[in-house]
Amino acid sequence: MTKQTKTKDYFSALSSDLPASIVVFLVALPLCLGVALASNAPLFSGIIAGVCGGVVVGIFSKSHLSVSGPAAGLTAIVASAITSLASFEAFLVVVVLSGMIQILLGFFKAGIIGDYVPNSVIKGMLAAIGLILILNQFPHLLGDSASLEIDENTPNPDKGNIFVNFFKAFGNINAAAVIIGGICLAFYFLWEGWVADKKGFIKLFPTPLIIVFIGVGLNALFGTLQIVTPLSDDHLVRIPVASSSSEFWSFFTTPDWSFITHKDVWVLAVTIALVASLESLLSIEAVDDLDPYQRVTPTNRELKAQGIGNVVSGLLGGIPVTSVIVRSSANVLAGAKTKMSTIYHGIFLLLSVAFIPTILNLIPKAALAAILIYTGYKLAKPSLFKAFYKKGMDVFLPFVITIVAILVTDLLKGVIIGIIVGLFFAFRSNFRKAVFVVNDDKRYLFRLRKDVSFLNKAIIKHKLEEVPENAIVIIDARRADYIDRDVVETIEDFILHAHLKNIKVELHTSAFVDHGFSYKILANNNEDGHLRRNYEEVIEAVIQSGNYKR
Repeated sequence: MTKQTKTKDYFSALSSDLPASIVVFLVALPLCLGVALASNAPLFSGIIAGVCGGVVVGIFSKSHLSVSGPAAGLTAIVASAITSLASFEAFLVVVVLSGMIQILLGFFKAGIIGDYVPNSVIKGMLAAIGLILILNQFPHLLGDSASLEIDENTPNPDKGNIFVNFFKAFGNINAAAVIIGGICLAFYFLWEGWVADKKGFIKLFPTPLIIVFIGVGLNALFGTLQIVTPLSDDHLVRIPVASSSSEFWSFFTTPDWSFITHKDVWVLAVTIALVASLESLLSIEAVDDLDPYQRVTPTNRELKAQGIGNVVSGLLGGIPVTSVIVRSSANVLAGAKTKMSTIYHGIFLLLSVAFIPTILNLIPKAALAAILIYTGYKLAKPSLFKAFYKKGMDVFLPFVITIVAILVTDLLKGVIIGIIVGLFFAFRSNFRKAVFVVNDDKRYLFRLRKDVSFLNKAIIKHKLEEVPENAIVIIDARRADYIDRDVVETIEDFILHAHLKNIKVELHTSAFVDHGFSYKILANNNEDGHLRRNYEEVIEAVIQSGNYKR
């Protein structure tokens, strides 16, 4: 497709993309502020990230409908990183470096990494993020002053870990905050349940924006009627208001490059690059499935685009960006056709903080907390745990262990632990299914299936040694795709010495797969073909009847 053709398509799709971009903007605005709040970052940094995710990533990405911006999945890492580095400017170095790493991942064609992470680990990661969001945002929902930042760049030193803060918050409840947060959260559940099966115009109303209006309205009502004391400025969004264009541009923060040699900065950069890349790739896959035109996004190009977006975001003072499924889904449902929708929404975000910051500063943090708690619930809803439990322990345990590991360590360590556990269960499953042994009296069937590795050597050797004298052994390797040479030698050694115990052995191998058995072994066992078929029929009958011992 030529550049002229693309431009023509963008203009022809303007009637669809522009309305969709407004919907995405209305969804993204409270989420950008909410994610920055959950990350203990300046709220303005969330807007910067939203602008970079929309405009910069939108320009370089080849995804038609994906929308990028600050993501809930990174809040735990960002919050702990800002706290550990004790400087937001130092954290911006991390953001820039993580973007550079993502660009390198794109050039090294690492876009397939998402395909090698077990689904149970991915779902466990998302569920853990959901639980972290819930635990982190409840203090804001309840109006606990101890959970608030002293200012936009400095976390409160009295804050503990998420579990301590969660329980302490119930002892520091602010009446206005808990009423606003409770009503907003209840409305979110009721509204989403009501519109779930609706179609048409009602679906275009973004629930996060409705929640924001409810929160602002309730706090204004408290101030008018004096029912309860309205929320103070500490409990409201605080975006700096510029009196001139030069002052507005001064709000953008630059990285403190003196931290570039710190080991922790590089560790955090690699962590964010990997997690952000994984989240983006998973989101892209989901968005491509939603695309009514079924267009496929080049994943390596997407990693480069995300990397460029993070480099620019970090240089301007923004938090990390990823492709995000909530805003992307809103984009698809609103009828967007090209990537211009996500670019337009980024421009709208920039214009809103430039011209209407006073209005944005009326938003209660309790309302944003309600939005994020609902998001957390959707990621970690009870039905998800129930579904994985029904799939069996081989899937359920990696899922749960990933969640616990992330909660007690951090996101990257938790995912690595989950992958290790998932691989263990995968090996365990293959180990158990690769060798099937049944016997009835002195008739034995050894069936080798799938991939028989050296890990199966011990059990095969042990089972062969248990075969008594005067027995009949059938070794069926026709269903095996691969047999390790150690296993082949073990079986050949048994066949060569079976006559010492008067054991008759028959070996069945596929004519299409060479498992490495020697010609001599195969020739010696091809002499009694009629007996082989007879014994196989007997063994199969035993298996079918269920009268056998494993």
